[in-house]
Amino acid sequence: MRVVIAGGHGQIALRLERLLAGRGDQVAGIIRNPGQSEDLRAAGAEPVVCDLELAKVADVARYLQNADAAVFAAGAGPGSGIPRKDTVDRATAVLLADAAEAAGVRRFLVVSSMGTDQQPPPGADEVFAAYLRAKAAADDAVRVRDRLDWTILRPGRLTDDPGTGRVTLADHTGRAEVTRDDVAAVLLALLDEPGTAPAHPRTGQRRHTSR
Repeated sequence: MRVVIAGGHGQIALRLERLLAGRGDQVAGIIRNPGQSEDLRAAGAEPVVCDLELAKVADVARYLQNADAAVFAAGAGPGSGIPRKDTVDRATAVLLADAAEAAGVRRFLVVSSMGTDQQPPPGADEVFAAYLRAKAAADDAVRVRDRLDWTILRPGRLTDDPGTGRVTLADHTGRAEVTRDDVAAVLLALLDEPGTAPAHPRTGQRRHTSR
């Protein structure tokens, strides 16, 4: 398959790119900084330089042509302030979803965050609270789309420990750590299993991709 990943230089994205390329799939990573291109090539991915905060839907849709799936793994990252939690963690997720619809790419995965299904805890840092609200708004914007076979993954606190090969997937798991290796492996499995997309609200049938 051909997969396009937004946030292609992120730690989870690079791991996923290596897994996809290692089994012979085609993968492209959307990055803002052209200086990161060699890292993507080393991971087996095609670098696509595009600033999603400035791009239009039509621009991104061109990069998604002939793709079998799109993965949103972008984030404003540590050190970014409240405004970029909205312009990156929310708005660029919506942009990628709009572009996927425009390009006819149905399979759509989102790397979200545990805790987005409730209000930020009392006393939470205001930037972290803005991050959770932005992620929640992005998830909500994706879930209403009938033209996407979407799956939203909400991992717990991420670590760089070696992957275990063992995860718990459920609507609610309780708080726990998970390695970035394991998150990338789960994303790979989700790409192979379109049945993880929710059933169509009108027909009750799974909205799986026909590609």
